[in-house]
Amino acid sequence: MDKSAQSSNSQSSTSQNANNTANTAQHFDVIISGGGLSGSLMALSLSALVDHQQTPLKIAIVEANPVLTEPSPSFDDRVLALSHGSAAYLARVGAWQYLQHHAEPINNIHISDRGFYGKARLYAQHHRVVALGYVAEMSNIGGAFLKALATKNNVTWFTPDSIRDVKWQAEQVNVELSSGLKLSAALLLACDGAKSPCRQFANIATTTRDYQQSALIANVATSIHHNNIAYERFTETGPIAMLPLSAAPNSSAKLSSVKPNSSIISSAIHNSAGRCSLVWTLTPELAEQMVNLSDNEFAQQLEQSFGHWLGNITQVGKRVIYPLKLVQATEQVYHRMALIGNASHTIHPIAGQGFNLGLRDVSDMTEVIKNALAQQQDIGAFASLMQYGESRKQDQKQVISLTDSLVTLFSNTLPPLVAGRNIGLKVVNYFPALKNALVKKTMGY
Repeated sequence: MDKSAQSSNSQSSTSQNANNTANTAQHFDVIISGGGLSGSLMALSLSALVDHQQTPLKIAIVEANPVLTEPSPSFDDRVLALSHGSAAYLARVGAWQYLQHHAEPINNIHISDRGFYGKARLYAQHHRVVALGYVAEMSNIGGAFLKALATKNNVTWFTPDSIRDVKWQAEQVNVELSSGLKLSAALLLACDGAKSPCRQFANIATTTRDYQQSALIANVATSIHHNNIAYERFTETGPIAMLPLSAAPNSSAKLSSVKPNSSIISSAIHNSAGRCSLVWTLTPELAEQMVNLSDNEFAQQLEQSFGHWLGNITQVGKRVIYPLKLVQATEQVYHRMALIGNASHTIHPIAGQGFNLGLRDVSDMTEVIKNALAQQQDIGAFASLMQYGESRKQDQKQVISLTDSLVTLFSNTLPPLVAGRNIGLKVVNYFPALKNALVKKTMGY
C-alpha cells in the first residue's frame, strides 16, 4: 500500500471508497479496534517499531466515531489523572510535547478524613521529582495523541467505521467492517472499551462487581487557588477528590457563576479563582439528588462536605453521573488477539488509576511485540500474547486490590473501620518506608 495513502493526517471516511475495495482484503501487521485514548496511544506506541529489515509496522485503527474531526466525539471534557510514570511514557512516544501545556502538575497530595484526625501529605519535592503526576482533560490528551499520530505514515484510520465480524485463522485474523471493507492482520488488539465488541466476538466472559455507588463529576472554580494540590477527602457522604486544573481561557463558558450570598464570594473574585476537577463518590440516590440541585445549592453542599481547604465554590460546571462497577475480563488474550485498557478492566476511580493502568497495558504489549520482532517471531503467536497476559496479571491485581480496599475502608462508617483508617493515615504520614511505597504506586512505578 502506498505510504502516502496511509498517512494518519490525510484519512477521511472509508465509506467513500468502500465499493471499490469491499472485495479486496487490505493486509496490515496490526489492526486496532477502537481509536479512543487506548487505541490511539496503542497505535502511537507501535508506530515506532520496525522488523528485522527496518520496515515499520503497518497499523490500522478502526473507530466508530469520526475521531479526526474537531471536536472529536471520542474525547470529551472529562478529566484524567496522569501518574509521573504515565507522563514519562507519553514523553517517550512523542505525545507529551503536545500535552504538557494543558497538563496541570500535582505537586502535593493531601489525604484526610473529614471530622477525624487522620491525615497524610505527599510532596513531590521530598521525592526529587517536579510533580507526582498531572491532571488533564481527555479532549486535550486525545488531541495530543492525534497530533503525534499525524506525523506517522504507517498508520491508517478507518473512521467512522466499526468491526462487523471477526474470523480467526491459523496465520492471521480477518476483519469485516460495517462499510464492507475487509482487513486482515497478524494481530488484533481490542482497545474498544468496557463493552468491547471484539471481546464479545471471542466469547470472553467478564466478572462484575457493582459497588452500589456513583461518581458525580464536574469542574468547579474556587476562591482559593489550588496551588497544585490534589485533595482526597473522605467524608460521611463518600470520598471527594478535588484535582487541580490549568486555567482555561474559555472556562467561563463551561462554568456557571454561583450567585453571591452569605457563604459565596462575589463574582469579582472568581475571575481569578482556581479551577478544579471534582470526583464525588456517592450513593446512586444521593448522586441523583445532588445533580438536580441548583448551582447555588450544590456549591453549598459541596463546601459543607469538602470543607474550606479551597475557600468557597464560586462556579459550577455541568454535573454528570457515572455508575461505578469493577469489570474484569476472565482472559487477557485469545487466538491472535489481546485486550487493552477498558476492554480488559474497568476499575473504581477512587485512586485515579484507571487510565494509568490501561497505559501500562499499552506499554507491556509494545514490549512484547518489540521483542517478537527482534527475534523474527510471529507477533500474533499465542506464546507471545501469553507473555503479555502474564506480565499484566500482577499489576492489575495490585491496583484492583488497592482500589477495592480503599472503597471498603473509606466508604464505611463503622467505628472500628473509621478508627483503623485514621490510624493508618497517621502511620503512613510518619513512617517513610510506608509513605515511599504509597508514593511509588501513586507515581505509577
